[in-house]
This record gives sequence, structure tokens and C-alpha cells, in this order.
Amino acid sequence: MNIPGDLSYTKDHEWIRVDGNNAVIGITEFAQKELGDIVFVDIDTEGESLSAEETFGTIEAVKTVSEMYMPVSGTVNEVNPLLADAPETVNKDPYGEGWIIKITLSDTSELANLLTAEAYKGLVEA
Repeated sequence: MNIPGDLSYTKDHEWIRVDGNNAVIGITEFAQKELGDIVFVDIDTEGESLSAEETFGTIEAVKTVSEMYMPVSGTVNEVNPLLADAPETVNKDPYGEGWIIKITLSDTSELANLLTAEAYKGLVEA
């Protein structure tokens, strides 16, 4: 299973790639495999400031709908435009073109609460 070492993770299977005060968020390879074929991504929080662990949207697969949670507090700046017409991009490339939102961090100290790749690997392989 692909768990990139340069990302941080949540116990709810979101990943975050931080660049200064900005970050990209998506769901992990493990999460997309568990969900199965993704058919719809619903994000209605663009422009909103959300707290860590607050729901930023939902992701719908053939068999289920799952909420997605903010790894850290921040403002949702952009939703991946590819997902409107091609939600299956999350299945094909969860760490690349299948990213879900971009945010501006409001409290970088919260990053210390996230899992490293090694800790996340331990969680999903347990």
C-alpha cells in the first residue's frame, strides 16, 4: 500500500501536504480502496473557516457515503475542479490529481497532532 512519507495523516484516513501556510488535503489510498468506486464528491465549504476534525464534505461511493474531516483548522480556498466530472480520479490517483481541497492553515501548531506515515501505516495494518 502506498503511504507517502512526505505527508501527514489522520486516524480518519485523510492526508495533508503542507507548504508554508497552505495545504492540500485528500483521502488515503487505504480509504479509497475501502470505499470502492467513488461516484460523487460533495464539498460545500469553499470559502469557510473550519476547525480541525470538522466535516468539510462528503464522498459517495457505490455502496456508502462517508464524511471527510479537516486534519487541521483552516479556510477552504479551492475544491478540486476535476472531481465534478471525474470523481473516480480519487480512486485512480488519491495522492496526486485526486486531491480534494486546498486550504490556508490557521494554526500550524495543530500539525503536531497528526500521524506520520509510519504511525498511519501501523494504524491501517493493525
